[in-house]
Amino acid sequence: MYKLFSDSGCDFTQTEAEKLNVGVVPFYIAFDGKTFFKEGIDISNQDYFTRLTSDSTLRPKTSQPSPQDYVDKFTPFLEKGQDILYLSISSKLSGSHASATIAADMLKDEYPGHTVKIVDSKSACIGQGLILREIVKMRDAGCSLNETIQLAQQVIKSTCVYFTLDTLEYLKRGGRVGSAAALVGGILGIRPILQVENGQVTPFEKVRSKARATKLMEEVMTKAISGQEENLSVCMGHIRSRSEAEDFMTNIESALGIEISNPIVDVGAAIGTHAGPGALAFAYCRKYDAFGELAKVA
Repeated sequence: MYKLFSDSGCDFTQTEAEKLNVGVVPFYIAFDGKTFFKEGIDISNQDYFTRLTSDSTLRPKTSQPSPQDYVDKFTPFLEKGQDILYLSISSKLSGSHASATIAADMLKDEYPGHTVKIVDSKSACIGQGLILREIVKMRDAGCSLNETIQLAQQVIKSTCVYFTLDTLEYLKRGGRVGSAAALVGGILGIRPILQVENGQVTPFEKVRSKARATKLMEEVMTKAISGQEENLSVCMGHIRSRSEAEDFMTNIESALGIEISNPIVDVGAAIGTHAGPGALAFAYCRKYDAFGELAKVA
């Protein structure tokens, strides 16, 4: 049996991580460039976004765990004779995948009889979380480490994430859009819809008003899921917009005649630093046991 890890980009709560027996390696957050907090441990989502919204001069930075952070997390389980499977946030969005890879190289000589496997989710936040939940199911079904990796790659290919922002202000603060673009967007009420595609965040559509953005995302999601309800796992996420996320989920459930079992996720600092409060997201992936013969082999 292997030990399953991810970074805090998966947005699992501590309670969920403990319940599912998943180790989480936290990102770091700094408001002043000097004092670093571990996401979800030293600072909560609530405290983080309160500080972010109360002071417009803040330019918080997130940084990936160091290789030593991974060594410290992995070592106790390697000493117990367990292999490690680590699912990272997209390597195109963060250096956490690289840090974990360095850690695996550091550990391979010390524990030659055991394996540390690093898997790139090519996703983030709720998409990464969906993939992780499917891997948990594989593990609990008795899939071997190699079988799990094979199936996980198929789940990763099937994962789609879409999200809309309340404002371009936080993208401006992080240097992702210019001040002029943010100003024009605010004046015109533009709400961008973005997607995570091939591990990167790319534009999907721009609309005027959050209501239109939400409506378009509901249409996209309904079309994507229709006819595949039994084969897909679905999740909603938000940043300080829980009631809107609940309404979004209710509308999808009503349109498709389904019940979404995954919890609504509070998106954390890894994505929230650039998305900002008011963001809404949805994601879906194919369930691992819906891959037919591949799943049967595993």
